[in-house]
Amino acid sequence: MKKYLFALPLLLSAPAQALAADQSIVLAGGCFWGMEGVFEHVKGVRSVVSGYAGGKAADANYAEVSAETTDHAEAVRIVFDPAQVSLGDILQIYFTVAHDPTQLNRQTPDEGRSYRSAVFPQDAAQRAFAASFIASLSKSGAYKQPIVTRLEQGRFYPAEAYHQDFMRRNPGHPYILRWDVAKVAKLKKVWPGLYREP
Repeated sequence: MKKYLFALPLLLSAPAQALAADQSIVLAGGCFWGMEGVFEHVKGVRSVVSGYAGGKAADANYAEVSAETTDHAEAVRIVFDPAQVSLGDILQIYFTVAHDPTQLNRQTPDEGRSYRSAVFPQDAAQRAFAASFIASLSKSGAYKQPIVTRLEQGRFYPAEAYHQDFMRRNPGHPYILRWDVAKVAKLKKVWPGLYREP
């Protein structure tokens, strides 16, 4: 997998937009605690906020989203400096470390549409770049199962305060220890040049 991504230099660059300004992208890939925890360790990432994307403002809350009665996915909004980390880098980490893009409406051990794999591009250039990235990755045969990640539209709504920085504030939580610590370790091993301590 890592070898394949390094063999595609066109996917390593961000869209040819003004690289001086910070950019943001919203990614969904299972429980937002682990997604946030991974991207907080990426060089050039300014902030990561856990939240909900794809549904309505009225039901953007943990009780309703976790009951699977909304169109929301648990997601993270990542603000990054494209001079330090490209959109291609962000997507590589998303697909190789942060979650499994072949699991439909789940990320072990969590099941339901709120745990789906989805990218919420913030503009047309991001959408085109992400679509090309996913298409190339799908054609590569890097995964034994089909990639189910979808490009979606929808606003992002920050989650409740107790979900923010959850991994950093609760390093001994059983869920974090079982499912998320290994993701951060994998980031450090697979992408050492992009790893940092938060």
